[in-house]
Amino acid sequence: MTATLEALRHITTGTITTMLLKKGIRRSWMAAAMPFGFSGKRVAGPAFTLRFVPVREDLATPESWSKPISTRSAIEAMPENCIVVADAMGVTGAGIFGDILCMRMVKRGVTALITDGVMRDKHGVIATGLPVWCAGVAAPASVNQLTFVGWNEPIGCGGCAIFPDDIIVADDDGAVVIPAALADFVASEGAEHELMETWLVQEVEKGAKLPGLYPPNDENKKRYEEWKKSR
Repeated sequence: MTATLEALRHITTGTITTMLLKKGIRRSWMAAAMPFGFSGKRVAGPAFTLRFVPVREDLATPESWSKPISTRSAIEAMPENCIVVADAMGVTGAGIFGDILCMRMVKRGVTALITDGVMRDKHGVIATGLPVWCAGVAAPASVNQLTFVGWNEPIGCGGCAIFPDDIIVADDDGAVVIPAALADFVASEGAEHELMETWLVQEVEKGAKLPGLYPPNDENKKRYEEWKKSR
C-alpha cells in the first residue's frame, strides 16, 4: 500500500474520478470540501472517519467535550498518517474544529482533515500547518448545531459514502474517496492516464485538432506509444 499511496500523490483528483468512473463509481468527489487557506498541495492516505448528527441540546454541551465519546477522545485514537474525514452533514453555522484540536492532530501525525462542514479559528488552524479541506469558517463551536457521536465507522461526507481505511486523495480540486479494493487499479491506470494527458497537451499546443486526438483514435494511440518509447 505504501507504493500505491506514493503513486496516488502524483495523480490529480480529476484523473482519479475518471478512473473510478470506469468502474461505475460516480460519487467519489466530496462536495464543499475545498482547500482551507492554501493551494498546491496533494495528500493521500487511509480514511479515519468522524460522525456528527444534528444537535441534541441535552447532549451537545461544552461538558460533552470531556466525555469518553468526544472529539478529544477521537483525536487520541487517530493513527499516524491517516486522513481524517468528518461528516458534518454540510452544516456551515458551527465550526467542528479549531486551532488547539488541529495542533493535536499534527502532533498525532495526522496527514490532513477533510469535512463537508466548516472550521473556526481560521488564522490559528492555518498556523498549525495541518492541511484542511472544508466548506469555510464559522465562529460558533460545533455544539451549537451538531452532536458528535463516534469515530471509525461508515459515514457520508459531501455526498459520498466513506468507510474506514478507504483511500482519500485531496488537492486543489477537492477531495475524492477511492474504495480500498480499487486503490491499486486507480494508481496504475491513473499514472498511465496522466502520462497520456501530458502528451495530449503537447499535441494541442502544437495546434492539433481535438477530434481523433481526445479521446485518441487508433492512429493517435500508436503515435502516443511511439512517444512513450522515445522519452
